[in-house]
Amino acid sequence: LTGLSGNEIYCLKQKGWAPGSIVVGNSVHSLGVVRSIGAGLTSLAGGEVTGVTEMISDGRHAAIERIEREAQEEGAQGLTGVTSELRTLGNLVEFLAIGSSVSSQEHSGPFFSTACSGQDLYCHLDCGYEPRHFVMGNVAYALGLGRGIMGTLRQITSRGEVKEFSDMYNHTRHLALERIEQDAHRRGCNAVVDITTRIIPFGPGVREMLMVGSGSYHPQLGALEKPVTSELTGEELWNLSNLGYAPERLVLGTSVYALGLAGGLRTFFQSLGRGEMNDVTKLIYEARENCLAHIEKDAKAHHADGVIGIKVFVYEMGAGLVEVLAIGTAIKKHTEMSTISDHLLPQAIIRDRDTFFDDVFTGQTRAAGAESKPGQPGARAGGANAPSALAIGCVIIIAGVMAFAGILFAVFAKH
Repeated sequence: LTGLSGNEIYCLKQKGWAPGSIVVGNSVHSLGVVRSIGAGLTSLAGGEVTGVTEMISDGRHAAIERIEREAQEEGAQGLTGVTSELRTLGNLVEFLAIGSSVSSQEHSGPFFSTACSGQDLYCHLDCGYEPRHFVMGNVAYALGLGRGIMGTLRQITSRGEVKEFSDMYNHTRHLALERIEQDAHRRGCNAVVDITTRIIPFGPGVREMLMVGSGSYHPQLGALEKPVTSELTGEELWNLSNLGYAPERLVLGTSVYALGLAGGLRTFFQSLGRGEMNDVTKLIYEARENCLAHIEKDAKAHHADGVIGIKVFVYEMGAGLVEVLAIGTAIKKHTEMSTISDHLLPQAIIRDRDTFFDDVFTGQTRAAGAESKPGQPGARAGGANAPSALAIGCVIIIAGVMAFAGILFAVFAKH
């Protein structure tokens, strides 16, 4: 019984690996009264909710450790396609990990676990990336009442970037990236490949940003203070290595823009007729440019030769607010990088398709190794879950209305 597909099994066979059984591990946690109160107070201030971050991290790691232990007890030498899921059970939270074990008569190294599919693992091995451990970095964060009021006032008064929102989103996203780097460094890795990024709702007004990847070691990269990070797929990484390039760092940037009250009124009247919405056109264009400037600055700071695989996501946050997220991988020339094979197997680039769909119950556990990438169904690279966004939006709107009413009262009181 394995979660690996026929294409994955074929690719791994070329590297001497055979499929084992599917393994499942879970851990059920309670936030606790003390942590709940602390989390509530922190969420009012905004930014990271440390108690929730720690609880989620502990639960995810506990579930991963259990599937690794189960796989080793069954005689496996590695795990691939490892996923980490979160689901609520009343007042409790269950963390679920699923993976497929693999074994090889030729392998003499330590037990390993990866977040990548069997096809991506084949590509990594052919590039010289030795798998070490499934790694992750997360951060639970809240918009906060204070930032909400400031952002709402900024939104009402003028158009352009809402720095309070942009700074918070950029800070939390980079916290998750730094933590996955730290996790990999602790495990002796000099690279984290095949990173996926997800935004997951967790309670009223709180979201978790989760980055998972495969901690690896490449002899040509040597000892590094910070592991290189990449969100490139296995075949993309193979192509780069074949051309003599290596990933340097995953780079990302977020900008939150507001149309402003005046711009909103103009747009409303323009929408009554036909034609281009100039205010909205300029707003989203500027937001995209600002995002790209963020990742260009990050890439230059790491002396990269370029940034590839850039994806730009635009999300409407409601009430005239737009979030734009840009994410890519900075790369650098490494003449020592190469591939074992001259050509990539066709089976390594054929993506498995889903064959079972249930539109009634969404968000159910996917097969091991079948987790979606950002931009595909089932994954979120940025933006907000609707219920969480609604809760935050209500708080911001109420606070904004109260502030606006206070200003009007003060003005009329003088007269």
